[in-house]
Amino acid sequence: MTDTPAPPFSPAADVPADASDRTLPRLVRDTLPLALDVAVEVAKLNGVCIRPIELRRLDTQTGKSETFDVPCGATQEAKCPPCAKRNRQLRRAQCREGWHLDHEPIAEPNPSTEDQRWLIEFRADVQAQRDAAERNGEDVADWDEAIRGIDAEINAAGMRGNVLAGRTAPKRSRSTKRRQDAPDLPKRARQNTTLGRTFVGVDGTVLRPSLFVTLTLPSYGRIQAGRGVPVNPATYDYARAARDALHFSKLVDRFVQNLRRVAGYDVQYFATVEPQKRLAPHLHMAIRGTLPRAEIKAIAAATYHQVWWPSVDEVRFEGDHLPVWAPRADLGDDQAYPDGQSGDYLDPETGEVLPTWYEALDRLDQDDDAEPLHVLRFGDQVDVQGVIAGSPDAHKRIGYLTKYLTKSLGDPLDPDDAENSARRDHAARMVEALRYEPCAPTCPNWLRYGVQPKGAKPGMAPGRCRGKAHKAEHLGYAGRRVLVSRKWSNKTLREHKADRRAWVLDMLGLPDEATDPHRYVWRPVSTKDPNRTPLPLRLLRGVANRHRIRARLLELDTRANGSPVPDLSAVPKLEVAA
Repeated sequence: MTDTPAPPFSPAADVPADASDRTLPRLVRDTLPLALDVAVEVAKLNGVCIRPIELRRLDTQTGKSETFDVPCGATQEAKCPPCAKRNRQLRRAQCREGWHLDHEPIAEPNPSTEDQRWLIEFRADVQAQRDAAERNGEDVADWDEAIRGIDAEINAAGMRGNVLAGRTAPKRSRSTKRRQDAPDLPKRARQNTTLGRTFVGVDGTVLRPSLFVTLTLPSYGRIQAGRGVPVNPATYDYARAARDALHFSKLVDRFVQNLRRVAGYDVQYFATVEPQKRLAPHLHMAIRGTLPRAEIKAIAAATYHQVWWPSVDEVRFEGDHLPVWAPRADLGDDQAYPDGQSGDYLDPETGEVLPTWYEALDRLDQDDDAEPLHVLRFGDQVDVQGVIAGSPDAHKRIGYLTKYLTKSLGDPLDPDDAENSARRDHAARMVEALRYEPCAPTCPNWLRYGVQPKGAKPGMAPGRCRGKAHKAEHLGYAGRRVLVSRKWSNKTLREHKADRRAWVLDMLGLPDEATDPHRYVWRPVSTKDPNRTPLPLRLLRGVANRHRIRARLLELDTRANGSPVPDLSAVPKLEVAA
């Protein structure tokens, strides 16, 4: 008689396995989801932040102390999907509100008061006495301290900005003469408006069209169609691609300047920077008003940005042959170093002090034959589309503008996809090209080329820059992902958040009462605090609170529609933190 093997254990499909049953095989227990993972998944589905920041609030009037959870506010889906989604919805509302305005979003300043004018006159008298003391060779430290106090009183009296309204130090600049290889731009008479032209249709309807513009960088080599990887990586110009990505934000600024110069009015825009499949940044821009497509393309072709930085053609220090740090002699407590550095980097062989950042720029300014380190231009692919206010296309474009805001520039790599190995290799080569490329005046990579970085400090080494541009998830672009002009909606992002909060409170029937800003003292709860609430418990509380809010909104909605009100007696009372 032969023994027949027992069939493999498999629990019934309609009977859930009990994780506490230790008689279950390990293979079966390992397939059961963790309760904490399910709690995090439920929090995501209910729009609850999965990385809440616990704050303790102390009421200075009653002495009562309470803890509240504040959303982390992450903008990347990889960190916190609910917060990233809320930020994307906020940006969509910001884009929608300012794109097709029919009135100027400009608030005229209030007239000055007598007290404000007296403060300015007093400031003028104190400045005159300070200047007189300086001419007589006297110490003006006390006068400067008094002036700083008066400037603070000026802002406290309801005036914004600085009374001097300018730079305290001259700005370093080079010739603004246009390059001979760049076409000239037309100019129009300046109009003090932010609105574009309107057109009247055959039926008398007033149309206010706007533009949706897409700008890309030039080609660095042939790309495989649909894959975004070079046909021949050996001939792909990674060095130029890296520098274009590093300074792309400056090129966008130049385009906006040229656009306003040609348009003749204060053009307002909402733009987002996204990665192409070839991993180069490109720009989507919603523009209020309209211009001929030919002019937009001409502006893009005539736009360039010159990077006037010291040359990086010669590598002076690499490997183990690196500059060494030497502290400077003590100048005393009453003195300061002119450039703010406490030491210098020296040549390890000769002991020569490397030129500082400002000294390197001075040498560059004195060289009449100097050429810019890099010149950026847009590529030939410029897409310009007209959009009518309120049309389905306008809603589609707003969604397209904000579609990838929750993704980082490196997200399209999809590291779990085995077929994407070529793209990962392409990204790795891009990161390697960025490794020793200076990303800013403060970048440690300047030591590789014999220049001390701006604000040099001990411990710097080429190839070890911690800047945002050198991280793999950013691929060289360290600028802002969302670019919004000041007069787009005449609201800051915080004000847009306040509008959404006011709407929710109004829908819930809760008062939006202003509180005394000095009444409460907020402090973050330390991770070492023994009274800190565990994260799983805070997630459960957040889910329950979200259920209460949705139940209340459902009740209000059914009452507004005249439908029977559902039984919500089992739902706890809504609680909203002040």
